[in-house]
Amino acid sequence: MYIDRTQWPSKNGKTYTSVWLRESYRDPADGKVKKRAILNLKDVPAAVVDALELALKHQAHLAELCSLDELQVQHQRSVGAVWAAYQVAQRLGLLQALGQDPQGKLALWQIIARLIDQGSRLSAVRLAEGHAAAEILQFERGFSENELYDNLGWLQERQNAIEKTLFSLRQDACPTRLFLYDVTSSYLEGECNALGRFGYNRDGKRGKLQIVIGLLCDQQGEPLAAEVFEGNTLDPKTVASQIRKAAGAFGCQAVTFVGDRGMLKSAQLEGLEEAGFDYITAITKPQIRTLLSRGVLQLDMFDARLLDVEEEGGARYVLRRNPARAAELAATRQSKRARIERALAERNAYLEAHAHASVGVARKHVQGWIGKLAVGGWIALAGSGRENANDKDNDNGKDKDKDHNKDKNGANNRKNMLSLVIDEEALREAARLDGCYALKTSLGRERADTQTVHARYKDLAHVERAFRTSKTGHLELRPIFVRTEEHTRGHVLVVMLAYKIRRYLERAWAGLEVTVEEGLDKLKLLGAVQVTLGSKVELIRIVRPNAQQQRLLEAIGVTMPEFLPKSDVVVDTHKKLVERRKNVE
Repeated sequence: MYIDRTQWPSKNGKTYTSVWLRESYRDPADGKVKKRAILNLKDVPAAVVDALELALKHQAHLAELCSLDELQVQHQRSVGAVWAAYQVAQRLGLLQALGQDPQGKLALWQIIARLIDQGSRLSAVRLAEGHAAAEILQFERGFSENELYDNLGWLQERQNAIEKTLFSLRQDACPTRLFLYDVTSSYLEGECNALGRFGYNRDGKRGKLQIVIGLLCDQQGEPLAAEVFEGNTLDPKTVASQIRKAAGAFGCQAVTFVGDRGMLKSAQLEGLEEAGFDYITAITKPQIRTLLSRGVLQLDMFDARLLDVEEEGGARYVLRRNPARAAELAATRQSKRARIERALAERNAYLEAHAHASVGVARKHVQGWIGKLAVGGWIALAGSGRENANDKDNDNGKDKDKDHNKDKNGANNRKNMLSLVIDEEALREAARLDGCYALKTSLGRERADTQTVHARYKDLAHVERAFRTSKTGHLELRPIFVRTEEHTRGHVLVVMLAYKIRRYLERAWAGLEVTVEEGLDKLKLLGAVQVTLGSKVELIRIVRPNAQQQRLLEAIGVTMPEFLPKSDVVVDTHKKLVERRKNVE
């Protein structure tokens, strides 16, 4: 039996409601399920109808029912963002790669915490207090930030096995025929990181230690492996380990390795050849000039259209001149010249207004700008004879009164004391290769045409985007709150695995006009409520998603469960756990 409420509009504009007690039965004549009315409850008080409906729903547990006045609803933890990330992680094979033991679950929580709310291990613990991490990941015991730091070491020890498992799962769906590889650096706050060194800093943070990070991706830009090097490691020195990983751990054969210019040099190319790999890279401007001087290339070969040149008995080159890049470099060069001219005008004006000002100091200031802007090849600084005589007198400190009168009477001689000399021939030589670039590959024309070689090199943008998202964007690799080598490597691995989930969400939500960050923020609002009847907890039910949340979930193929299992696991900071133990004692 059940309560059936029906509403219908009448011709007079009013809406009427009928309430019936009905039951369903199967007609033995035709086997169809039918219903019949038992009692009209229209005139029965609403509270009695509600009580009867509740009793019918829980007729097997009537002894446990209490008055509706004792029904309590209490807000519980956030569910939506953690559940969505957990389901995507399972789909990507992260649960299989990490395992279902306590350490694997801790690692998965670090990845999800990095995705939904970045920060330190301490912030990941506090995040678990407000999100249903223990219930969804099914933790068997609680943890603090100390266990999460130890878990970074566990991750580092198993990094190769984790990457190999994820690669094999990826191979089943999309076999890898090409590897994209690039490196970046990340500066450190403090001086205690085991891998921190001074080196070429890509972040513009002078005077700070750094680490170097290499990222290996497949042809779609899916991250496959990340490795951390000491901060002073040169780019080419990082390639050998990637070749060993691709050929050894991943067991790949006959694939193409794509690296940025200056990374694949002769030693690295030999290593690729020994492994049976092909390569695509770009050569530097000095290398292009060398090929021009040898006659292998000619300047008129560089055009807006791609040109393919194959050196006899050597490599194959794909050439192009990018007009937009050439115009950009010309504008930059003109801007640098204008900046130096402004500095020169300021110094000359100062010399004219101050009789005792040193021309040598002014020269040093302008020369500093020339060096800083790296235009010394075609801009030089010249000065008059007046500069030398005055500076000599000032430097020796002789006859200062006479020198003062001399400067006072000859102030006009200071006009244009310093001037710029532009070497037009050197300027033309510097601009000769503006916008020109040349790709170098071991792939023959029968295996990859010109457009394919060019497109595959441009695919390195996938790696660059991963670095931007992981370092300065959503995932915030830095600041780095760890010191030891194993913790640093584990931290970078957590960020890389979180990027895999983010990349999946980004593609799934592309048509919804919402960023990953915005989508996760909306799902964070989807929580659970604890329904209590009297003194007994009946259930913890997840609130139904609104229309926007439902679209986000449908886009990634995730369905929210109706109920959430209750967990007694305590997740808290180490400081609070110690205080709790003291209170118990």
